[in-house]
Amino acid sequence: MDCTFCRLIQDDAARWVTRGPVVSAFAPLDPLAPGHTLVIPTSHWADIFDTPPEVLAQAMALVQRLAGKMRSELKAGGVNILSASGPDSEQSVPHLHFHVVPRWSDDAFTTWPAQRSHHRIDGDPVPQLAKAMATHTK
Repeated sequence: MDCTFCRLIQDDAARWVTRGPVVSAFAPLDPLAPGHTLVIPTSHWADIFDTPPEVLAQAMALVQRLAGKMRSELKAGGVNILSASGPDSEQSVPHLHFHVVPRWSDDAFTTWPAQRSHHRIDGDPVPQLAKAMATHTK
C-alpha cells in the first residue's frame, strides 16, 4: 500500500503535535491558518466507513483536546473540523483524517461551502435516514 500518511508515520517525517499508539496529530505542509493540524489514526483506515468505532472515538477525543488547546494557547475564537470520506467527497488522501483549523474573527477566509449540492434524490431523505437508523446498526 502506498499511503502518504502511513509513510509519514513509518518514516517519522512529519511535524508532530502529538503521537500515540492509536491516533496522532501533525502540522500539514500547507496550513490554512496558524496552528492548522491534522488528526489521523496511527493505523491505516481509509475513511469513516471502515474505521472501527473505538478508533474513531479516540480520534474525536484528540480533535476535542486539540481544539481546546487552540483556544487556550493560540487564542482562537473557534475551530473548524473538516473531513472528507469516500471517492465522491473530495477526500485527498485515502487515510481517515480530520483537519482542525483554528479560527479568529480577523482571519478573512471561510471554510463553509459557498453553494448547495445540485444532486437530487426521490422523496424526503429525513424519514429514509430515520428508518435506516432505527433498523440498522451501521
